Amino acid sequence: MKEGNLSPIPNTVDTLKSGSADQQVTGIITTMFSTATVINEAVKQKANFIIAHEPTFYNHLDNPEWVKNNQVVKKKQELLAKNNITVWRFHDYCHSLRPDAVSFGVAKKVGWESYYKTGSRILTVPPVALGDLVKKLKTALNIKELRVIGDLDQTCAKVALLPGASGGVSHVSVVEAEKPDVLIVGEVSEWETAEYIRDSRLMGGKTALIILGHSVSEEPGMEYFSEWLRPKVGDLKVTHIASGDPFKWL
Repeated sequence: MKEGNLSPIPNTVDTLKSGSADQQVTGIITTMFSTATVINEAVKQKANFIIAHEPTFYNHLDNPEWVKNNQVVKKKQELLAKNNITVWRFHDYCHSLRPDAVSFGVAKKVGWESYYKTGSRILTVPPVALGDLVKKLKTALNIKELRVIGDLDQTCAKVALLPGASGGVSHVSVVEAEKPDVLIVGEVSEWETAEYIRDSRLMGGKTALIILGHSVSEEPGMEYFSEWLRPKVGDLKVTHIASGDPFKWL
């Protein structure tokens, strides 16, 4: 907290999900989701501390009883315990850093760091056709397919960048207030943001929508955080392992 100049956050979800705060750290893994693959890779690398941005047990509060007698939760708890892995969620404090590690990490990955303004969700970038912007995002963020609403030939310069799942109210509010050329998000409730953008365009609005996917939209933030963390932990090895897109595109 001292390094990030942060204040305590009441009722934060940034708590240990497994292991012990007293455990001696042998290596650090940063990732989006502490999947079974990430856990097994941490074991191979002899790293016993995973810093994950999102939940380990499939719900925001990481309540293992969210669905009672969840066999997948039990197997994951056993895997973590067997290998003495401590998992800490780094979500609320991650977004409290200045700049926000996630949105800045995405901007940096796309080559937009010079257009990024701390505290703003709007970036003004060199004008680019929506179709070319989609190609740029797919290449920079290593995404196979994107979902898009808009005219691929329309010009985009004013970008609203909201990775992750900030929700329909957040999405619609920024479009109403800022009138960006394109809204780039991680995930949406399809009956909220997507339908709002569709109707907006049918009634004369110009804002396009690009949906990246939740995991891949915030992964660059945890990659950036690993770079931020390395010089602060001495000889401890810090490795970023991408948890990746959970979907296959057919």
